[in-house]
Amino acid sequence: MTSPWIAYNDLAWVDDWLAEPEDYEREAAVYVELMQRAATSGLGREPRTLLHLGCGAGGHDREFKRHFAITGVDLSPGMLDMARARHPEVEYLEDDMRFVRLNRRFDAVVIPDCIDYMTTPDELRQAVRTAVEHLHPDGVLLVVGKPAETFQDNNFAYTGEKDGVHVTLLENNYVNPYRPDTYEAALFYLIRRGGDLTIHTDHHVLGLFPQATWDQIFQEAGLAMRQEVLDGVYDKYLLNDGAYPMTIFVGQKS
Repeated sequence: MTSPWIAYNDLAWVDDWLAEPEDYEREAAVYVELMQRAATSGLGREPRTLLHLGCGAGGHDREFKRHFAITGVDLSPGMLDMARARHPEVEYLEDDMRFVRLNRRFDAVVIPDCIDYMTTPDELRQAVRTAVEHLHPDGVLLVVGKPAETFQDNNFAYTGEKDGVHVTLLENNYVNPYRPDTYEAALFYLIRRGGDLTIHTDHHVLGLFPQATWDQIFQEAGLAMRQEVLDGVYDKYLLNDGAYPMTIFVGQKS
């Protein structure tokens, strides 16, 4: 199965125009510190191997590879092409985080950027089960999510220009009352090459679950998880009075 979204395939290259490597590094450094801290209390040492589910274009891996031997998994060929070009020393595989089975175990599994694409509790349960099945005993799982209680409608604007190409991306997040346990991300791209404008749109339906659902699924999977608030990562892109807090779930396989 290949992801259907143009944002992650035909327009995957836009990531280089809109995101600074340093932004990914600062965010990933937070995850590294949390995984190392959790692993020290369980494995008795810092983690050495990492399975990165939903690795995208490898933005976080610039920091992760300084600390771990990485295997990345993603559903989008366009994103994987970029990741392989950026990090040729990293193993990247095209597969679905709900179903992939590598017959290997890792010191840590991280899902920092795409758990929202699990649109039902069963899909979330499948992704967490995948992570657990790939962990050593006492291995560490880190997931970045958005519990429904802390989520709100937001608008974002991103822009960048280089090599004679100007890109603007407008994103609208909307909690649709007619689709329980989900929100929508509508993406609107303005791309100018040599003064010629093309317009592209993409529509994503994403999972949005209450805290109780997260807690239940982690408990069912035998995970002892704690929470940290991750705030400010997207503040510079938010419009008006937006707020976009995220929750870092981190813990160990019991």
